[in-house]
Amino acid sequence: MKKSIKLLGVLMLGLLIVAGCSNGNTQKDADSTAKKTPEELTLYIVRHGKTMLNTTDRVQGWSDAVLTKAGEEVVTAAGVGLKDIDFQNAYSSDSGRAIQTANLIVKENEKSSDLKVITDERLREFNFGTYEGDLNHTMWQDIADDQGVTLEEFMKNMTPESFANSVAKLDAKNIEEAKVNWPAEDYKTITTRLKAGVDDIVKKEMNNEGSGNVLIASHGLSISALLATLFDDYKIPEGGLKNASVCTVKYKDGKYTLDKINDLSYVEAGQTK
Repeated sequence: MKKSIKLLGVLMLGLLIVAGCSNGNTQKDADSTAKKTPEELTLYIVRHGKTMLNTTDRVQGWSDAVLTKAGEEVVTAAGVGLKDIDFQNAYSSDSGRAIQTANLIVKENEKSSDLKVITDERLREFNFGTYEGDLNHTMWQDIADDQGVTLEEFMKNMTPESFANSVAKLDAKNIEEAKVNWPAEDYKTITTRLKAGVDDIVKKEMNNEGSGNVLIASHGLSISALLATLFDDYKIPEGGLKNASVCTVKYKDGKYTLDKINDLSYVEAGQTK
């Protein structure tokens, strides 16, 4: 009888040890798979796809237009090229073309397809005031005439800063029309809101658990203005940033680092799949 009790005790002790080891392993497995707050962020900043106003060469800042069919196809290709990137969150300006772009990219993603795009008005394109919806050529020629240079000279020497300030100056003269419209923004106003928007995204995402990868859909001039604000050596590519191109920026220890500019490799990769 005593032997039976002793044997039973040994068996129970063995089961407890096994259970303890099993629970320990389970906890270790859970700890190893749990997401942690990232030490570094990579911002994938994407210019929206081509729109109907882009196609008709119209001024498109705060005014909006949907992506063309070709624009959707290029953005979808970018999404396929980015499908293996595990995004912990996705952001866009509150303009429809940027929201549409972000959603198309998220839709193709194999790891983040359930993300809901977060909109932020600070990520908008420049506001061109009374020139919104007008022909680009008209706005450019007005600036050239005001500066006393040829259109070719203006286009050759144009920077986002000189462009924004020139439009704001001319727009301020259109007093009657300006009363019923949002005034064109000068460069300081634009870059202040853009920098604040991205800084807030970074602060939030550095405190979120996840992969450290963040998608941001914005606009050609605004992306260039943001990069010029963050990096003294940034130069806008000839012809501007392409539709659905990706600029990657890394953030670590309070510092931004520029990785790639106007990168179309994701579009090209998606078009071959």
